[in-house]
Amino acid sequence: KPRLPLRDLPVKLLAGVATIGLGGSLGLEGPSIYAGATTGITLAERFKNWLRREDIQVLLTAGAAAGVAAVFKAPATGVLFALEAPYRDDVNRRALLPSLFAAATSYVTYINLVGTKPVIPFLNDPEYRIGIDFKSVQVGSDESMAWFDASKLADLFVGVETGDLFGALLLGVLAGLGGRSMAWLVRWSKAQSRKTTFVPRVVIGGLLLAALAISADAAFGSPLTIGPGIEAMEWVVSPENGLGLIALLFGLRISATLVTLAAGGVGGLFIPLAAQGVILGQFTGELIGSDRPGLYPTLGLAAFLGAGYRAPISAVMFVAESTAGTFVVPALIAAAVSQLVAGKSSVAEHQHSVRLGHLERRFTLPVTSALTTDVLTVPPDASVSEFVYSHVLGRRELSVPVVDKEKYLGIISLSDISSIERNDWDKVKILDLVQTELPAAMPSWSLRDAIAAMESAHTDILAVTDPAGSFIGVLRADDILKLDEILEETGA
Repeated sequence: KPRLPLRDLPVKLLAGVATIGLGGSLGLEGPSIYAGATTGITLAERFKNWLRREDIQVLLTAGAAAGVAAVFKAPATGVLFALEAPYRDDVNRRALLPSLFAAATSYVTYINLVGTKPVIPFLNDPEYRIGIDFKSVQVGSDESMAWFDASKLADLFVGVETGDLFGALLLGVLAGLGGRSMAWLVRWSKAQSRKTTFVPRVVIGGLLLAALAISADAAFGSPLTIGPGIEAMEWVVSPENGLGLIALLFGLRISATLVTLAAGGVGGLFIPLAAQGVILGQFTGELIGSDRPGLYPTLGLAAFLGAGYRAPISAVMFVAESTAGTFVVPALIAAAVSQLVAGKSSVAEHQHSVRLGHLERRFTLPVTSALTTDVLTVPPDASVSEFVYSHVLGRRELSVPVVDKEKYLGIISLSDISSIERNDWDKVKILDLVQTELPAAMPSWSLRDAIAAMESAHTDILAVTDPAGSFIGVLRADDILKLDEILEETGA
């Protein structure tokens, strides 16, 4: 059950504002998603008597969708991002309808407060669009009707050229490599942040960000490393910029984002990744001599953003919403190729591979969740008679661990003594009958590992030992089933 206390929300929002306000190179979507998810969790807790356990995850996803829809003024992108981002190879389909309602409501509310100006203005420039140039339509009329010459319709359509598709393939490969590298660098930066105390981390990070801003100001006439990257995107699409300056901006922006993360900054990576994609796309377009302004920056945005978060559909949808539906076909190609090249890497630290069903979630629990430590074991020098009367008849235990001074030796079962004559029970020792070939589970195992070991050994009981072989407890198949019932009843 996710825990996002409402009391922590103001602190997170202030931390996000402080990060951006002090020059951090992260986006405001991080606090926005946190706010939406926290609101969803809070509502679930307030109405827990009317909601099922699965509804908590749905409300969390819907809240995140609302946050993204508002901050990017892109409701469909918010929905798809919230469904895609938690998983590398799956989507949360069950949360679709609640996310649609939440995103639509959030979007309408937000644009009525701040207006409809697009987050990335250059994507809405008609000069960059592919489609029908309605300004060139020649309309004739008389008193009874109006018409235009349909034979000239083909001349009015500015379509996707074959060269653009090959360019999308190239950009997809480059963005995939960039997204893969970015994912590794983000994880490394966060690891560095955890190694340093707060004050030195912030001071060193602030000094490095200041140095990067000064370098950017000297090179570009503006500190383009500051903030999420909107200004950097607007600068890079200008036609007079050379390849050297574009490549320099790409490196400086990545450095600023990594320094912000290492300093412990609070924010998202959606716009920073989009900015890197636009810069990479412009560089690629300039390199191959494209005469389609805006095409390659837009394709780079979709490919790099999709590869970084492993969320290609939401990345392409962001392009579609930002460009009124143009560039979608080459954007799909670029995003798909970037996914193949990027592999399983992602900048999202806690991203799962796929959604887990009810039983699958249980199987990921550690063996300690169903472990019994209060166990009466059998010493190896005990007789069969002692085993039968103390365990089989006295405690109704059919299989018991054999332990010698905390050292686990194996399992003795009722079936192991079936060939022993009743008159010999007092003479035969447990050590002569113990099953030593049965595997022993480790505390680090999951229930899935334990069940697989049980199935392989054809047993319903496993001893759990530490790495030195000392006995800890036993894990029984019945206890795993009981655990599922307990968790179901308690909603855990």
